[in-house]
Amino acid sequence: MEDQQVQTKEECAVESRERVPIIRVKNLYKIYKVGANKVYALNGVDFTMYKGEFCAIVGPSGSGKSTLLNMLAGLEKPSKGEIVIAGKHMERMNENQLVGFRRDNVGFIFQSYNLLQTLNAVENVALPLSFRGVPRKIRNEKAKKYLKLVGLEKQMKHMANEMSGGQQQRVGIARALVVKPKIIFADEPTGNLDSKTTMEVLALMRRIVQEQNQTLVMVTHDNHLATYADRQFHIVDGKIFKIEEQRKP
Repeated sequence: MEDQQVQTKEECAVESRERVPIIRVKNLYKIYKVGANKVYALNGVDFTMYKGEFCAIVGPSGSGKSTLLNMLAGLEKPSKGEIVIAGKHMERMNENQLVGFRRDNVGFIFQSYNLLQTLNAVENVALPLSFRGVPRKIRNEKAKKYLKLVGLEKQMKHMANEMSGGQQQRVGIARALVVKPKIIFADEPTGNLDSKTTMEVLALMRRIVQEQNQTLVMVTHDNHLATYADRQFHIVDGKIFKIEEQRKP
């Protein structure tokens, strides 16, 4: 009976951990002035994302999804509303505070990989750590660890032009992970990849999020790719009109 009670507590703890809010958005607006007119890029957006979730923001071109990602990452200021990430109000921070917050809490995965052509895979992954003053030996060890995690044990010394697009994006994923961010933002991360490689990269991203208990927020225009996420946030005309849960098999 005692064993059963302990198990129940552990199950409750796991469930509680999985549902810890990491991103809260409340009544969010982004308004641009075009001449005498106002354009609502975001028009009253509300949602919560949780620790350990893979979330997709999905919508057509001009829907407001990239603007929303920029707001969450602290790259643009909202016209009004609240963005609370890891307990911090983003809209209240100045630029220096935002830079520090991103450095300590956020990783980015880009559509175009953004690898430095003069560095090999290990050096590209280690780069964010060098900005933090981590000694070379330690940062290279960590870079190798995350390259192994994304399946690039044999490409560690390869330059960017010696790797395929899928391999370069895996380097980009490792670079985002090496600083152990609470949240990873991915802007159309498979936009330059073929369909087979796209599926492989998405499956990798999903597995890593589950294993590392991190939150991944991906922007995409592709409804099919969005189904890889735990939840899909559908946006049109600056409004979230539907949130879908992934159907478990």
